Amino acid sequence: MPRERRENRRRGAKTDAPPVPVTPPYIKRRIPYFEMLNDDELSIIERNADTILEEIGIVYGEDPEARDYFLKAGATVEGELVKFPRGMCREIIQKTAKAQFTQHARNPAKSVEIGGNNMVLVPAYGPPFVYNQDEGRRYANIDDFRNFVKLAYMSDNLHHSGGTVCEPVDLPVNKRHFDMVYSHIKYSDKAFMGSVTAAERAEDSVSMAKIVFGDEFVDQNCVLVNLINANSPMTFDATMLGALKVYARNNQACMVSPFIISGAMSPVSAAGVAAQSLAEALSAMALVQLIRPGAPMIYGNFVSSMSMQTGAPTFGSPEAAQVMNIGAALARRLGVPFRSGGGFTSSKLPDAQAAYEAANTLNATLHAGVHFALHTAGWLEGGLAMGYEKFVMDADQAGMVRIAAEGIDMSENGQAMDALREVGPGKHFLGCEHTQRNFKSAFYQSALSDNNSFEQWTEDGGTDMATRANTKYKQMLADYVPPELDPAIDEALVEYMDKRKASFPDSNIS
Repeated sequence: MPRERRENRRRGAKTDAPPVPVTPPYIKRRIPYFEMLNDDELSIIERNADTILEEIGIVYGEDPEARDYFLKAGATVEGELVKFPRGMCREIIQKTAKAQFTQHARNPAKSVEIGGNNMVLVPAYGPPFVYNQDEGRRYANIDDFRNFVKLAYMSDNLHHSGGTVCEPVDLPVNKRHFDMVYSHIKYSDKAFMGSVTAAERAEDSVSMAKIVFGDEFVDQNCVLVNLINANSPMTFDATMLGALKVYARNNQACMVSPFIISGAMSPVSAAGVAAQSLAEALSAMALVQLIRPGAPMIYGNFVSSMSMQTGAPTFGSPEAAQVMNIGAALARRLGVPFRSGGGFTSSKLPDAQAAYEAANTLNATLHAGVHFALHTAGWLEGGLAMGYEKFVMDADQAGMVRIAAEGIDMSENGQAMDALREVGPGKHFLGCEHTQRNFKSAFYQSALSDNNSFEQWTEDGGTDMATRANTKYKQMLADYVPPELDPAIDEALVEYMDKRKASFPDSNIS
């Protein structure tokens, strides 16, 4: 449907029916949140997080500059361990942090609002492998990276280009960030993420963004969101802190996200995980505000449970959904946007397990009130693989999330009393004026689900959804038309990358 709509616009096609509404650049939520804990119970989690900060502390390893910021703000520093007076981090954050901010895309029509009553759905991040039905599982390369950027660009249900949508392992570790950032700019005009694997790579990301948007615009506006993971439990390493400081100083959004596998990197209980995650994030978000008051940021948590038999992470579980729900409520009380959720699965294939686990997580994401849903599309094998078929399957589900989030139409048209009066008892509504007026937008139309009769399905080849998704993604890539990019900007980006790449040798060590 999205591709057909674009074709009709290009050809100037006209129909008698009203046009299908244009899909918005992000979701505007109109339904209430579902909260699992009441105010008193959330207060307990907050008190426990403050106890962790005050009595146990957070390690800020190999970064005396970060520790010095905290020391000057009133914390106690014991070697690499920082302990925070009760309430200190919360006070720093709430004094200057933004509850909502705009991440600008190079196409202004595709800029996104992060926070408030908004949802931004984002591709998966970080897999070193890719999977498709034709080749199976293999290492990802830069062509795969570009393909997923193109697929995200073409999907009306994904609002963001993402970051490391897969690791292009065919490129040197210390230089692949150039090609990844460039691909987001060249092959899409949606908002994107910068590199965090070294401070200098974060600097390169900011420099390339300045070529696109201009120095002053970048200094005063958010054009990059960046994933800063805690090395849980209760530790931040020099790599993540180096990137955090670069982005904070440049007024770009730090998405501080403790990475927790419950039972290994945290207690097994939801309340314990929530308190630890909040404590870790509070400390790093306070650091962002100490470096540059008012810099945009997002409180994130990435939490999975684990198999107590094998130690492997599990996804789509009710326990992870509980922690996500608590985290979203805590973020609202803190007054900052929240990141979590997605289309998680442990499955190695785009099969029933993948669909169940991803749908469970996406529904929990919706009801919790997540603002920035990283990993919405493509995630397979616990995040080790990016699936081509899974990507378009998840993007299709993302469209359903939007419909659910937009809530019930209670306008006169939505109440449909004119249709009820026109048709009356014992007749059908197929030909009535209200149906004719609304038929194109009345229901979500999946691009992949088969709703035909068994006979028609058999005649069409008897395919399952994964096979249809395989055809779909290939057709999308065949139909891809790149967005316009100013040739002067393109030339400047290539010149910058060539000069920087030539200034140091290749390395396959991170």
